Amino acid sequence: MMILIAGPYRSGTGDDPAKMAENLARLEAAAWPIFQKGHVPMIGEWAALPVLRGAGGGPIGGALYDAVMHPVAHRLLEACGGVLRLPGASAGADEDVRRARARGLPVWQDLAEVPHA
Repeated sequence: MMILIAGPYRSGTGDDPAKMAENLARLEAAAWPIFQKGHVPMIGEWAALPVLRGAGGGPIGGALYDAVMHPVAHRLLEACGGVLRLPGASAGADEDVRRARARGLPVWQDLAEVPHA
C-alpha cells in the first residue's frame, strides 16, 4: 500500500528554509523502512513542492503556498492505505490523521507498528 508519512514540515521552523529541510529529512528517514516492509512511502511535500514551483512559487505561508501544500497532501491521502504519524507538533499532520481516521484508514505512531505487506 501507499503510506503517507505525516509530521512537522513547516511547524516550529519560523519559516526558516534550513529548518524546514531538516524536518523534511526527518520525514524522509521513514521512507526506506516503509519501503523495506513492502509499501510505497509518500510525503506530501514530495508532490506539493513541484506543484508550487510550477504555479510560480511565492513566499512560505503566502496564498499560493496555502492553496497548494495541504490540499496536495489531502488529495494524496485519498490514494493511501494508511498514515505514519511521526512525532512533533503539526496542525497539517494532525489534519491528515483526522482525515485518515474518518476514512477508516489505519494510523500508526511508530514504524514498528507498520505491518509488512
